Amino acid sequence: MTTMTDTSPREFKMPDVGEGLTEAEILKWYVQPGDTVTDGQVVCEVETAKAAVELPIPYDGVVRALHFPEGTTVDVGTSIIAVDVASGAAPAPASEAASASASAEKAAPATPAAPAAKPAPAAKKIEGRKPVLVGYGVAESSTKRRPRKGVPATAAPAEDTLYAAAAIQAVQGELNGHGHAPGGQRPLAKPPVRKLAKDLGVDLATITPSGPDGVITREDVHAAVAPPKAPEPVVEAPSAPAAPAVAPAPVASYDGARETRIPVKGVRKATAAAMVGSAFTAPHVTEFVTVDVTRTMKLVEELKQDRELAGLRVNPLLLIAKALLVAIKRHPDINASWDEAAQEIVVKHYVNLGIAAATPRGLIVPNIKDAHAKTLPQLAESLGELVSTAKEGRTSPAAMQGGTVTITNVGVFGIDTGTPILNPGESAILAVGSIKLQPWVHKGKVKARQVTTLALSFDHRLVDGELGSKVLADVAAILEQPKRLITWA
Repeated sequence: MTTMTDTSPREFKMPDVGEGLTEAEILKWYVQPGDTVTDGQVVCEVETAKAAVELPIPYDGVVRALHFPEGTTVDVGTSIIAVDVASGAAPAPASEAASASASAEKAAPATPAAPAAKPAPAAKKIEGRKPVLVGYGVAESSTKRRPRKGVPATAAPAEDTLYAAAAIQAVQGELNGHGHAPGGQRPLAKPPVRKLAKDLGVDLATITPSGPDGVITREDVHAAVAPPKAPEPVVEAPSAPAAPAVAPAPVASYDGARETRIPVKGVRKATAAAMVGSAFTAPHVTEFVTVDVTRTMKLVEELKQDRELAGLRVNPLLLIAKALLVAIKRHPDINASWDEAAQEIVVKHYVNLGIAAATPRGLIVPNIKDAHAKTLPQLAESLGELVSTAKEGRTSPAAMQGGTVTITNVGVFGIDTGTPILNPGESAILAVGSIKLQPWVHKGKVKARQVTTLALSFDHRLVDGELGSKVLADVAAILEQPKRLITWA
């Protein structure tokens, strides 16, 4: 039986690593033409409007060409790398396996069991592979996939199928760092740390990690670029005058440049497009109310001592979120969206509560799914996970889809209030200002009370002034008298 060798290169195309994304920027290539690659090896890192993702190659071979340099934005579906697949070096993709099977059936219809001898090498290969992602091993089930019609059950999975599983893990999991560590393993670092290293021009392979399980931290990166701590010998030298020991005059910002241009891409580009679309599509109305939240702040301190909430993030935002959920339950029409194509108002009977979060990659708005159905401890746990995941740069695209109402806490920056812009597809967004002591008339006397200002923006196409005012008034009333969380719920 003669073995046919396909010498044509395999083209690996830019996949959609999010949900309907159309492009991604190539941040870094980990391979060059002439390098040997293996199934599952990460070949590049790309950034989309949702996340930074490392792309694994789905077959073995030798890199023939890189079609785009680093920093290029490439449309989904465009080939980015060509690989010469070595004969017998890697499992053939499903398309090749199918054609090979068809040829075999025509040439020798009486020998259908011939391909059955290949599963063992594939399984052995999986066992020897190193995990691509931080915190993830190599899934044993990756070699057992439901065959498509016309493809033998033992055929290797399709290229797109192989990529899909790896890409989903890459979006949702913690990712590896740049470079290669001693022993051939890739250094471990979280996405914000990798981005910091890239911005500072530091090769993570040259850093000794200090974090748990060998993970490189931000401090490790900063230490790698810090100047040598050896000024003492210069100052203490007898022949050195005292004047040079004084720090030199500060250099002008940006090395004397009068301006700096920052490319608009990734999260910043997606946010800009969404905000422009929202501002010029939905007629915004914003209403304000200033409220005494002294009782809410006292309740927050009491809840911190509650055993049911032990170890959870308990802060004013937790009770503000609960207050908004109660107000939505009392006025469900605020939780809706505008369907322009169908000319319908779609009222949602669930609340996916969005929380605006500032991250190293820009502002994102992940949401808590079905927040309306959660108890206070469950809501506290979800808020804590959402915030910590966002700060670590691990928010998945799915976590930012399907929001219905959003809270933006500008008070953490010392801001009193603002006029927030709606997230596309949502009808309302609540801005929470800083909480601080102010003179306030309480029980007929002027006293120092904890006061904040709330601002509610809403889409005036489907939310009129009465409905918006009632929702904002309810939130304010609950924060003034938090016992209403019980009576109104």
